[in-house]
Amino acid sequence: MKIVTNFAVSPAPIYSLTVHGREQRFPVNRIFCVGRNYAAHAREMGKDPDRDPPFFFMKPASATVDAADPTSIPYPSKTSNYHYEIELVVAIGKGGFEIPVDRALEHVFGYAVGLDMTRRDLQLAARDAGRPWEFGKSFSDSAPMGALHPVEEIGHLDAAAIELTVNGVTRQASDIAKLIWSTAECIAHLSLYEALRPGDLIMTGTPEGVGPVVTGDVMRGQIDGLSDVIVTVVPYIKEAAP
Repeated sequence: MKIVTNFAVSPAPIYSLTVHGREQRFPVNRIFCVGRNYAAHAREMGKDPDRDPPFFFMKPASATVDAADPTSIPYPSKTSNYHYEIELVVAIGKGGFEIPVDRALEHVFGYAVGLDMTRRDLQLAARDAGRPWEFGKSFSDSAPMGALHPVEEIGHLDAAAIELTVNGVTRQASDIAKLIWSTAECIAHLSLYEALRPGDLIMTGTPEGVGPVVTGDVMRGQIDGLSDVIVTVVPYIKEAAP
């Protein structure tokens, strides 16, 4: 692979996450998200939770927010219905294509708690019009994530309580054992369509109880065995052109 050092414009920054217990950081390549992967959440979104093949959408690397320590995210523009969705995040450490289910977990570097922040009004309007969800899901700062815990430290997670509170009140509570498609199955299925690469992240879906937050709200995401995520919503500030 040719390494390029002279660019016509400044290259985009490399987004990365804290790795628990290490000085090294995890570079983020792509963020894949699994839609409606808990039956109760599928029902609350008005969809049939039968075990159809999983579907995916993507967020840009610029959606990444390192939330290993308490942090803040801006209330985004062009929405009045800004929702939280807590999810288990799977970090890929070894790439692969057409990965068998029984070998899929060999490709996992580690796990983290993540929030799939959503401009719900834009998402639903696009869905109802038969258009892509991009502006509802795929925007900067829409994926705060806690420290990644390497597999060597915690092993693989197939059952663990998952909970999100807003201002200390529980809004989402379930167990990752209720995933319709397991971590291994998500990896294997995704790899049929796209060769996975080191640095890819998979957000595995959210349980029921999604809802809105406003400026000043404090969200706390927890999954047993992983570092918590604490995120405060702050006012949106229009960015000057670079």
